[in-house]
Amino acid sequence: MGTSATTSGPDAPTPHDDPPPQRRGNRFPSSLRWTLVFFVVMVALIVAIWPRDSGSSNNLGSPTDNSGVAAVPDAKVDDATLAKARADAAVEPCPNNGLPESSGAVLAGVVAPCLATGSAYNLGAGTAGKPVLINMWAVWCLPCRRELPVLAEYARRAGDRVTVLTVHAEQGAGNPFAVLTFLREVGVHLPTVLDVDGKVAAALRAPRVFPSTILLRPDGTIATTLPKEFGSVDEVADAVRDATGVAT
Repeated sequence: MGTSATTSGPDAPTPHDDPPPQRRGNRFPSSLRWTLVFFVVMVALIVAIWPRDSGSSNNLGSPTDNSGVAAVPDAKVDDATLAKARADAAVEPCPNNGLPESSGAVLAGVVAPCLATGSAYNLGAGTAGKPVLINMWAVWCLPCRRELPVLAEYARRAGDRVTVLTVHAEQGAGNPFAVLTFLREVGVHLPTVLDVDGKVAAALRAPRVFPSTILLRPDGTIATTLPKEFGSVDEVADAVRDATGVAT
């Protein structure tokens, strides 16, 4: 006759012992919880750094470029102060080549204030018929401060073979007094347009990198876009030659 096995000892369960409680599984796996935490943190960061639109292109508050550097806010000065700033800066008038404008020019019909006068300037008509070097810059851009004198020297070297025009970025363009003061400080007198509504940058498909240079062919089409800082006049001349075939 067989015998059944039994368990003895102090740890042996009794018939009245309750079974150990079953641990309820976590509804959210660990990987999902961390994904949710990451998502919440990223949304908070985006909200914190997203630029606020004040509702007016001329009232820019304290916008920033991609590097996070604060742009120059809109500022109003009286007419006499602005006129003196224009005289002190001695910025050259915006170009007017007097040549017919091509219908395919990217700047055809694009109008923006000319810094030298404050008057509306038609970029497509004014730059028609010649290779054009357009430099996108801003007063809050440190590389721009280094590069603008190089471009001014290149403009003197190129003479009337290439039109050189600078365009101040939309962020800060509503403050012509600051732009004039900056150019006076660096001793640069290049003709300058204020891109107050961003239409110039949009027409040129300019990157949000400052400085950037866009080279146009004589027919007004884009030859190349160079989001970089030029360090020498020869470097600029090489870029113009490679893009347009014009030696300067």
